[in-house]
Amino acid sequence: MDDDEGDRFSDAIRLLLLIAAVSEPLNEAEQQAAPKDAMAVLRAESRLQKLDFWLRNPDYLADELLNDYEREREKEAINLELAGSILDSDEPEICAIPMLRYLFGAFEYIDQAMSVLAAPRLVVVVPWRTAKRVLQDNYYLTAKGRELAERATEQFPVLAWYTERARLVRALAEATGHSALALRKRQYLQRDYAQTPLNEVIPSIADRARARLARLRAEAEQGDAA
Repeated sequence: MDDDEGDRFSDAIRLLLLIAAVSEPLNEAEQQAAPKDAMAVLRAESRLQKLDFWLRNPDYLADELLNDYEREREKEAINLELAGSILDSDEPEICAIPMLRYLFGAFEYIDQAMSVLAAPRLVVVVPWRTAKRVLQDNYYLTAKGRELAERATEQFPVLAWYTERARLVRALAEATGHSALALRKRQYLQRDYAQTPLNEVIPSIADRARARLARLRAEAEQGDAA
């Protein structure tokens, strides 16, 4: 297997685990119009790209958890611990898969990876279109795809990390708003992300996030001691 093929399959399994974690169950009416055996759906490639950015960049994910913590420290205290679990490790260095910044934010072509999932009907891609153009692609997770995602996570502990982090990504999305626009606006609030020139790699913020974590921990300890 050459490097390109290996990357395509590793991208495919990451996307499958992400879709399995964040896709929304179909109600009875939706099931009638959905592909056979579909169980859940993630709507719009633009939304998938935004969620994938947080999965691929643990430092940005952790910094967003710190944002939520700072907004409501007592209610969101768990987010300080979750951010620490990421930033206290070398996860931001060894697990990062950088993305380029395009006009509408982080983006990478996923057609080849999705073809790996579509061929065995793990995920069925259905375009939503008008007579003139495709408005968006919707990604339907099938029963077979759900089963494979669960089995892979059980059999290969390294893949369980993707599922755990994808659940944090889902929580961020739920707190932000499910639309791609809401996610894009939130990501553009990150200075390093927004200031990255077009077609260049969005840089790591691990050092800044770790310094911020240390400051917030110190403040929390002072509060507990008061």
